[in-house]
Parts: sequence; C-alpha cells; structure tokens
Amino acid sequence: MAKKNIGSNFDQFLEEEGQLFNANTLALKKVIAWKIAQEMEKQKLTKTELAKRMQTSRAALNRLLDESDPSLTITTLTCAAVALGKRVEMNLA
Repeated sequence: MAKKNIGSNFDQFLEEEGQLFNANTLALKKVIAWKIAQEMEKQKLTKTELAKRMQTSRAALNRLLDESDPSLTITTLTCAAVALGKRVEMNLA
C-alpha cells in the first residue's frame, strides 16, 4: 500500500480531501467564540447582559458563541467587541 501523504503537511492533506476551507472556517470561529466567552467571564457578564448591550437577542448571541456554526458577520463580531469594550483587529496572512 503506497502512503501518498508521507512527507506532506496536514493543510495539504485537507486540501486534497477538499476540507481545508471548512477546517479553517471552523477553527477561526472556534477561536472567536472562545475569545468572546473568555472576555465575558473576565467581565462577569451573562449572555443576557451581553445580548442586551449588543441590542440583539440571546439566540443571536448563542449563534455567535456556537463553535460549530461558521456563520458570522463582521457586523455581529464588531457589535460584540464594542459591547465588551474591545475592538476587532484582522489581518490576512
């Protein structure tokens, strides 16, 4: 049995399998959700209070914090950041 992936990296493997985009998207969402949850804990904010500050529903905040839901708009992310007294910084590497 030939081992075609010996010597390749994991990104190459995911790309060959057609999964690189999904993996990167979910990894980024997981980090964003984690960072927001960390800041909420630091500020001792409940989901209800943060949703109120964001002027959105708790269900919308739950979607933002759901690591498995890749949908996220820059508007929602910015709104959460402002509600937490933070700002969003992005770069493309």
